[in-house]
Amino acid sequence: MIPELIIGLVQVLAVLLLSPLIVGIIKKTEAIFESRRGISVLQPYYDIAKFFRKENLIPKNSGSLFTVAPLLAFTGYLILPWVVPIVFGAPSWIAPTVDFLGGAFIFGFASYFSVIGTERTGSYYTGIGATRGINFGAFAEPVLITVFFGVAVITGTNNPFVTNAYLRDNLSWLLSPTHLFLIAAFFLLILFDTGKLPTESHTMSELGMIGQGMGMEYSGSLYALKMWGGYMKQFILFGVFINVFAMPWGIAMEPSAWGILWGLGLILFKMFILAVIIAMVEVSVAKIRLFKIIDYLTFAYLMALVAVISFVFMGGAPL
Repeated sequence: MIPELIIGLVQVLAVLLLSPLIVGIIKKTEAIFESRRGISVLQPYYDIAKFFRKENLIPKNSGSLFTVAPLLAFTGYLILPWVVPIVFGAPSWIAPTVDFLGGAFIFGFASYFSVIGTERTGSYYTGIGATRGINFGAFAEPVLITVFFGVAVITGTNNPFVTNAYLRDNLSWLLSPTHLFLIAAFFLLILFDTGKLPTESHTMSELGMIGQGMGMEYSGSLYALKMWGGYMKQFILFGVFINVFAMPWGIAMEPSAWGILWGLGLILFKMFILAVIIAMVEVSVAKIRLFKIIDYLTFAYLMALVAVISFVFMGGAPL
């Protein structure tokens, strides 16, 4: 029980403390690619601390759920590190009770309250953000479910820790059409879910406002929690993509002092590689119109569907 508890606590602390750093690295990398000086990689930490010191202003008639929603969403993101491999490949004490779909439901729980919390503010911009989030989320969820189903048909399980172990021991699967299509589909989904599509650019916030819109009525510590929760969501999605799909090897297994240092160092190294790739995509891809997001998510779904079909007809055998 004690080692499993340590594994979960280390993963929670890693997500809490390192998620703003990854955001800073991505923004700094984007600035380098655009020949700008950019912000410090530690700026997200300063922003969180600044907003925690500010006063909370609650819109009139917004209801108590407006205040509670960021806390509930933040709690959901604190649960997820217990059930997915981020720092360790060995499960924590509650991980065997939750599979990929259970993790997706926790993500959905956090997203639901993020939307409902802003529903009664009466603000035009929060209404835009919530409406667009729901509409596009209806196209994103089938992609996520199909990706998880696809990796399940490869490994015979929907548990992320077992999947990591299977792919770690059967690296030939990384070259199979099934797995390559799943990686591509999940990567496209991550770009949307973490706001890295060009329409989500902060320079086009009125045109591509989704996540930003739902946070515009928040201030003070509530806004800090909402922003921090977004950083944690991105870190967890990156961790699942890296350790379960793209780079499952080398992950730490034992909660010893060396295992903790190795696991933290390895996830930071892998995250840095992914952050550079995402920054390159974000600064190099031409901006797309808002309604084209549906076409984008449809294409991602088709890639995930092709992955499953390739397994059915080809057995997913490596090329």
